[in-house]
Amino acid sequence: MSGIVGIYNLNGADVDRKDLGKMVDILAHRGYDGADIWAESSIGLGHRMLWTTPESLLEKLPFSDEKCEFVITSDARIDNREELIDALQFNNCPPEKITDSELILAAYKKWGNSCPEQMLGDFAFAIWDKRNQSLFCARDHFGVKPFYYHHKPDSIFAFSSEIKALFELKQVPRCLNEVRMGDYLALMMEDRVITSYQDILRLPPAHSMVVNQQGIQLWSYWSLDPNREIKLASNEAYALEFKRIFTEAVRCRLRSAFPIISHLSGGLDSSAVTCIARSILREKKKTPLHTISTIYDKIKECDEREYMNAVIEQGGLAPHFVHGDEIGPLSNLDMIFQYEDEALLGPSHFYPWLVNRETKKLGMRIALDGFDGDSTVSHGITRLTELALQGKWKIFFKEAKAVSSNYSVSLIDLFRGYGLLYFRQQAIKFQWLKFLIAVQQIHNHLGGSRKQLIIYHGLKPLWAEFKKLFTNFLSTKRPSKQTQISQSNVSQIPIINCDFSKKICLDERIQMMDTSKQKPLTLREEHRQNLTQGVMAYTLEQMDQYAAMFSLEARHPFMDKRLIEFCVALPAEQKLFNGYGRMVMRRALEGILPEKVQWRGGKADMSANFDDGFINRNHQILDDVMSNKIQNMYKYVNIDFLQNAYQRLISSENQAQDEECTAVWQAVILALWMEYKQINQ
Repeated sequence: MSGIVGIYNLNGADVDRKDLGKMVDILAHRGYDGADIWAESSIGLGHRMLWTTPESLLEKLPFSDEKCEFVITSDARIDNREELIDALQFNNCPPEKITDSELILAAYKKWGNSCPEQMLGDFAFAIWDKRNQSLFCARDHFGVKPFYYHHKPDSIFAFSSEIKALFELKQVPRCLNEVRMGDYLALMMEDRVITSYQDILRLPPAHSMVVNQQGIQLWSYWSLDPNREIKLASNEAYALEFKRIFTEAVRCRLRSAFPIISHLSGGLDSSAVTCIARSILREKKKTPLHTISTIYDKIKECDEREYMNAVIEQGGLAPHFVHGDEIGPLSNLDMIFQYEDEALLGPSHFYPWLVNRETKKLGMRIALDGFDGDSTVSHGITRLTELALQGKWKIFFKEAKAVSSNYSVSLIDLFRGYGLLYFRQQAIKFQWLKFLIAVQQIHNHLGGSRKQLIIYHGLKPLWAEFKKLFTNFLSTKRPSKQTQISQSNVSQIPIINCDFSKKICLDERIQMMDTSKQKPLTLREEHRQNLTQGVMAYTLEQMDQYAAMFSLEARHPFMDKRLIEFCVALPAEQKLFNGYGRMVMRRALEGILPEKVQWRGGKADMSANFDDGFINRNHQILDDVMSNKIQNMYKYVNIDFLQNAYQRLISSENQAQDEECTAVWQAVILALWMEYKQINQ
């Protein structure tokens, strides 16, 4: 983890080295092992260094080649080093002497703008190409490393690892982006380009761009293939291949010049990372792997110590603990907002803040975690939809009953959520054999009259469809444009001020961008969609800043390109089988994970700790905001709705619905963030 900055004056003016220095200085927390700038005429680059890998100890950035034709600044860890070293022919140079930035620069010299396609790892970098008078920039496949920029044609292009560095330049305004505020309040973060500030953008994951005096050219260099499917001979073959790829994903993230700590929550994902990392370090006869876990003495239902201890008792670990029920989600926000540039989307930010603070005290620099193994490996629940569509109702109910048992979900809810719609559609599409098989299976597993199932879910929907088709045939009048718009009303979200919603055209924006409203019909499409949502990159950026504020590098083995491509391409039954999600990983880690962890169903619900922290531990802050500051948000939020929701939230019976609690949280965080940042509205 390092920090990068750069300025390119598109009007030809010389870069002010003082501006570069200020940008580098404000990112001091990202690296205290060195800082430097390079400037030549209208271009300047800067860097903050945090040593992490053995090779980084030799690194000095910005770095130029022998002829001074290319200059690079980068925040990168390249994972396919051996492959690149062979391809790039580093003659007579020991691999341990070759830095990652040298590899990137050599890759650019060989492959040009296609170089990111040859790389694995986490990276954000910029290369000045003196020959072409252009700046080439790229960001890794999933957006682990951040890259923000400001562009004013014919004037300036500036970039940085964090938004705050851009505000060190007088040319960059600090103005609120109201469209992003609408996205935030609608919990719709699909736009992977805009930020909370006008005229500051993010380079999307898996994208490259070239900047020159003619403008910006931006393109995607990679995307997940939604059609690829892997077919192997047996369950054992799938498990062995998963184990091989996952082990390599962990191994390359253990490349370090310093001890490493692993976040251990007791869940399947963090336990898998910890157990594999421990095995690798044992083979190399290195010092024990450190772990850090959040425990709960007061809110007992959130405590996962029985699962953590099952991993720890296997040995080879140096465990550390923090207490998650001593502070609340509004604690320490003044400190957090010094570093965090955008409003906090989710209410769980204080967990990484706690563990990262303790990790810093322990003298660590690198932390592994199990971030979003759920999305990478997939619980596979949409396999039920596939089975219903295929008319495989016997297997549908076999899997649904097992899911119900393993995850404490009612069988009727699973049928309603994943089967009912497609049961009715089979009648409408005259797929009578599938429909009648379904009737019998529903009768067997859920009870009820077969006659009523046929009438209410077959004949009535079919008659309604006939009436609809007949009415459309007779009618020659199309609905007016005004009628079509009024029927959408998709932004009828109680927290949002209606006038504000209309001002930013939130209805149209949600219709255009919110992929969550388009329910995938196949598990693979849902799997791919979950991994490419805008909220994924946004969350990774926030996790980067939670780590950076304590001069740490967060490493996420489940964000490995090879692993994700493999998992998405797996057959559905490798994801959900016998009622267990992520089945391929459970099989692969047989004998590595404790059995208690390997075959656990769900995990602890942390909402009780959030509720107690928000309402009780942070009561004074919450009351102050709702009494004195929330009125300042009238342009964006429905104040009456919020105040009513707040009163229900703090009532003795806590009568607030989940969505009301979420709305109060969003408004309070937004009010505190805007006050702290003093943003122009």
